[in-house]
Amino acid sequence: MAKDQRVERLPKSAYEKELFRLQGEMVKLQEWVRTEGARLVVVFEGRDAAGKGSTIKRVSEYLNPRLARIAALPAPTERERSQWYFQRYIEHFPAAGEIVLFDRSWYNRAGVERVMGFCSQQEYMRFLHQCPIFERLLIEDGILLRKYWFSVSDREQELRFRSRLQDPMRRWKLSPMDLESISRWEEYSRAKDEMFLHTDIPEAPWYVVESEDKRRARINMIAHLISTVPYHEVQRVPLDLPPRPPSTGYRRIPREMQTHVPDHADALVGKPAGKSTGKPAGKRSKKTAGSPTT
Repeated sequence: MAKDQRVERLPKSAYEKELFRLQGEMVKLQEWVRTEGARLVVVFEGRDAAGKGSTIKRVSEYLNPRLARIAALPAPTERERSQWYFQRYIEHFPAAGEIVLFDRSWYNRAGVERVMGFCSQQEYMRFLHQCPIFERLLIEDGILLRKYWFSVSDREQELRFRSRLQDPMRRWKLSPMDLESISRWEEYSRAKDEMFLHTDIPEAPWYVVESEDKRRARINMIAHLISTVPYHEVQRVPLDLPPRPPSTGYRRIPREMQTHVPDHADALVGKPAGKSTGKPAGKRSKKTAGSPTT
């Protein structure tokens, strides 16, 4: 059921200031993970439209994408369905010095698969039995595992769904499966309670993020994450730009011999669009085909 009181929206100025500070701490945390060879897995779960994706975006905004990856797996293939259930997720786990953010995870089995009937009762019960064992093995092997559940009221979820329906830039976020979560609200609630009962273990507890206000949810989640990782600021080796060496006689080939992108930006300031400083696209001469460019 909907919550009775509305959560006060965090002022934008306070939100942006603290978010930037926390993102700076995430950069320090990432450098600590890299230098220490640590492995960090962060699981984002919760209701549809609860703000998981937007929080992941803020967490990863300033991180090195070679070290911090987002894993958002599609529906399993027929081959993957024949594998051990956890197998396709393991393939995305971090190596030393890496961070992986799971935008939904192996907990699909306890949520959408359970509610929508995509798994059998036997598969569901096996998951509830194996999941705590699986996660204890990860922790025993040294992986830092953090699990977050984003909670939102039915009223706020519906408001966000309606907003997506009216916004052509975000309509892709809404699927028939998402709309099912409205009519099956209590079924999802029961599934979540059962999942917590079996998988909220001391070694890998669930952390609930209240997400009626997305700004508060992002700030609270990131602040909590960095408080649970024993990182410290790593002293970087000072870098100095070297002096540019004197020219050895290189001359750039004429611009007309290369294919340039038309200057569309000129149209934004009142100049004719489509002008190009190079030769028209698609007309490469035999003489210049394959020539190196600068």
